[in-house]
Amino acid sequence: MPTTLTLKNIPDEIYERLKVAAATHRRSLNSEAIVCLESVLLRSTRTPAERIARARELRGAMRPGSFRAREVDAAKRRGRA
Repeated sequence: MPTTLTLKNIPDEIYERLKVAAATHRRSLNSEAIVCLESVLLRSTRTPAERIARARELRGAMRPGSFRAREVDAAKRRGRA
């Protein structure tokens, strides 16, 4: 079950940076704080070589031509609207 956490005395600079990051990622302040905490506290234990191997595996599983540059660019623009 999720737990509620209240943070007090957050330095202004940290708060402002969190606010900007949340807006950039289209997240609430709460969601952005959770993502930041997860990225620090739940770091992956995979080595760089394991990450590269996994990326190659995923790339190899894709159908050739399944992502065209124009389609990707259009999807990115739609996501930013």
